[in-house]
Amino acid sequence: MSVLVRSRVGSLGAAARAVIPCLWRGQCFSSGNEPAERSPATPLLRHLVYKIKSTGPITVAEYMKEVLTNPAKGYYVHRDMLGEKGDFVTSPEISQIFGELLGIWFISEWMATGKSTAFQLVELGPGRGTLVGDVLRVFSQLGSVLKNCDISIHLVEVSQKLSEIQALTLTGEKAPLERSADSPVYMKGLSKSGIPISWYRNLQDVPKGFSFYLAHEFFDVLPVHKFQKTPQGWREVLIDIDPQESDKLRFVLAPCATAAEAFIHRDEVRDHVEVCPEAGVVIQELSQRIAVTGGAALIADYGHDGTKTDTFRGFCGHKLHDVLTAPGTADLTADVDFSYLRRVAQQQVASLGPIKQQTFLKNMGIDVRLKILLDKSHESSVKQHLLQGYDMLMNPKKMGDRFHFFALLPHQRVHGGSHQTEARPPKVSVSPVAGFAELAWH
Repeated sequence: MSVLVRSRVGSLGAAARAVIPCLWRGQCFSSGNEPAERSPATPLLRHLVYKIKSTGPITVAEYMKEVLTNPAKGYYVHRDMLGEKGDFVTSPEISQIFGELLGIWFISEWMATGKSTAFQLVELGPGRGTLVGDVLRVFSQLGSVLKNCDISIHLVEVSQKLSEIQALTLTGEKAPLERSADSPVYMKGLSKSGIPISWYRNLQDVPKGFSFYLAHEFFDVLPVHKFQKTPQGWREVLIDIDPQESDKLRFVLAPCATAAEAFIHRDEVRDHVEVCPEAGVVIQELSQRIAVTGGAALIADYGHDGTKTDTFRGFCGHKLHDVLTAPGTADLTADVDFSYLRRVAQQQVASLGPIKQQTFLKNMGIDVRLKILLDKSHESSVKQHLLQGYDMLMNPKKMGDRFHFFALLPHQRVHGGSHQTEARPPKVSVSPVAGFAELAWH
C-alpha cells in the first residue's frame, strides 16, 4: 500500500486563496455521523496548517500524500496498521485460501504462456507479507511443476516498519538480510524455501523481465483529486483552514479550473468525480513492461467501473473516521475507478474485469479448497475459523461484492496472435484466463 510516484499536479498557490465554501456534502466527504468532539491537534495537522497558510489551499491528492506517506509523520511510514489491533483487516489476513488461490492463478498463467524458464513475482504494497507468503507456500507445494523455473520475489514498499515485518514473515530470519539504505534495492534476503527476495521503494527500480505483478489493496490509497460539477464547469475540491477554528480543516471549491481537470473524461456524466493520476502512471509502467517482456498483472481492490462519485473516506480502529480529523492517525482511501485504469492500459495491453471477488474466487475453486481443508481439520475451532474466513471473503454483504479483480495481459494472451480489433476476430484459440473464467488447469 505504498505510493510509488508523485503526481505533477501540486499545490495551487496564492491564486486559489479566493476559494468557494464547499456546501455539497457527499456520503464520505466526512463520516457525517460522528459527534463534533474536539480532537487534539496532531503534529501532521500543525504541519498542514502551516503549509496552507504559506501556499494556500491544497488538493485532496496532496493532503492524502502528506497524511499517508509524509517521511516524518505519515500514517504508513512508521506503523503496523493491519490486523485486529490495527485499523483494517485485508483478505490475506482473514484466510489462507485467498493467497493460495492467487498462487494457483500465477502458476496457471505461467503454464498458459509457455512455462518460461524464469519469472519475477512483483508485489506492490505487500502489507505484512502474508499474501506473498501464502503464494510462496503454493509454489513450494507445486515444486515438481516449477522445478525447472528460476523464481525471484520483488517487493515494492516505502514503509520501513512494514518492510521489517515482511522480512520476518517471509525469511524467518533464515539468513542475514543485506541492507543498503541508499541503494534502489534497500534490502535483500532469502525466503524460507530459498527463493531470493528484494525490496524497492519504486516500481521503476524493479528489474525488467518476464514478471507477474500483484497489487492487492494498493491502488485504493493512491492520492485522488476530487471534482464537483458547478454551473461554471468542473471545480476541484480543495482543503483549507476553517476560518472559524484555526486548528480545523474544511473542504472548499477552487474558484477556477485547475490542472488536474485534464484527467476527467470528456464524456463524464457524473456530477462528482475522483481522478487518480498516480494510478495512471503505475498502470502505464505495468502495461509497458507486460507488452515488452510478457507476464501479467493481477489487481484486487475496492472499486467500481466508472459509476461511483464520492468514495473518499477514513478508517481508524475498524470504524469510519472523518477524513479531516486528526490527520496521520487514520487510513485514507478512495475506491479504484477501473474504467480509468482500462483506458490508460488499452493501447498497450488487454484488460479483463473488473469482476466481483466472489465470482473470481469461485472460478478459482475456493469451494473445493475449503472442503479439502475442512476434511483435513480435526479441531472445531480451526473449522470455524475456515468457515468464518470463507464467509467474509464470499458473502456479497461483506467482501464478496465490494472487492473486484482486474487483470492486465498481453493482447496475444487474450485475443491470440497479434493485437486484434473487433472487426477482425482472433484466428488462434487461446485458453481461458483463470478466475475470469472457470479454472481449467488441475
